[in-house]
Amino acid sequence: MSPESIHAAYPALFDMGLSLSPEECALLTSDSVAVRPPMDISAPVSSGPGKQVVAPVSGQTLGFYRAQVTHGIRELVLCKGSNDKVGLKVAAVNKGIFVVLVSKGSPSAMVGLRFGDQILQIDGENVAGYSVDKVHSIIKKGPVNGIRLAVRDRPFERTITLHKDSAGHVGFMFTKGKIDSIVKDSSAARNGLLIEHQLLEVNGQNVIGLQDKETRKIIDAGGPVITLTIMPTFIYDHLIKK
Repeated sequence: MSPESIHAAYPALFDMGLSLSPEECALLTSDSVAVRPPMDISAPVSSGPGKQVVAPVSGQTLGFYRAQVTHGIRELVLCKGSNDKVGLKVAAVNKGIFVVLVSKGSPSAMVGLRFGDQILQIDGENVAGYSVDKVHSIIKKGPVNGIRLAVRDRPFERTITLHKDSAGHVGFMFTKGKIDSIVKDSSAARNGLLIEHQLLEVNGQNVIGLQDKETRKIIDAGGPVITLTIMPTFIYDHLIKK
């Protein structure tokens, strides 16, 4: 794959300026994750001689709706809580400012900020290249009502919808939230789930920081169709360790 095609396929990497090793670049440009033309998600995915339906994706499921990742830019208006805080923690990663924690029930949660969102502007001021302290200071000095944010929706995350089999399994295993095993011919395998990816949400519900047994309970209780929000582990570690 040429540098031009890599840029076209993964513009967010270049917008952010993320430094990746040759091995990590090879992962992104391998055939296993090559960009393909979009599919009509209203049509069932079929496989095998009998065209067996393995995982039709339904836009009517609540989990699919909650988990949507658009990668688009949106504007949010953030207000401070009674404690004069917004319930937000960010990380500065290679000249980009990314959300790494949103407190439950906080003003940030109420306006829809999520882990992995990239903050581009605060009250019209570009924050690329700013330190964490400077960003927190801008928010702290902002008005109680009406802090305006320009945010790119989770540039390094994607969603994948899976159907459980008759035993209630979707066909993957994970340790500390990292997917480390895919069952052959399972819904996970047929729908392209990959190892070395971090579970962030199940049906739109945050699972970052939960113990694996708690995440499994959420998956088990999620109904016959579940939508996972995932991120490559090396990018997740890059964010969390900053």
